[in-house]
Amino acid sequence: MQAEATILYVEDDAVNMALVKKLLRNEGFKVLEAPNGWAGLAMAEQHKPDLILMDMNMPDLDGYQATRRLKRTPELKHIPVVALTANAMDGDRQRSIECGCEGHITKPININTFIEEIRDYVLQGRATALLATGTDGPVLNRADPA
Repeated sequence: MQAEATILYVEDDAVNMALVKKLLRNEGFKVLEAPNGWAGLAMAEQHKPDLILMDMNMPDLDGYQATRRLKRTPELKHIPVVALTANAMDGDRQRSIECGCEGHITKPININTFIEEIRDYVLQGRATALLATGTDGPVLNRADPA
């Protein structure tokens, strides 16, 4: 990765938070934590992370509602949101996409593929941000040809 990516994980279950946080930090990601949808919105606004992992089943403001709010906010709508959820029934992935998520990862996570999936979403998000801001620049580190 070009620089350390910041990932906001919005999750109300402490065990899930601890596992995902450990996996991500072990791979060099900076992890921000939000215990509910409202805190997730505030953290996203304050920190503008590279990626948001969103639990969809939370009290008060669930992940679907929080994602819709994020995607209606001009300065946040480019940030990719990936549903990280136990919702694995027919139609759940589509429901996540329809509310604005760019991806859907089911729990329990597959620790053999999880980090690569996250890296792919971060790179996609950075490319989208470059296009949205009109900034030229590499998305990936590339050695300058001599």
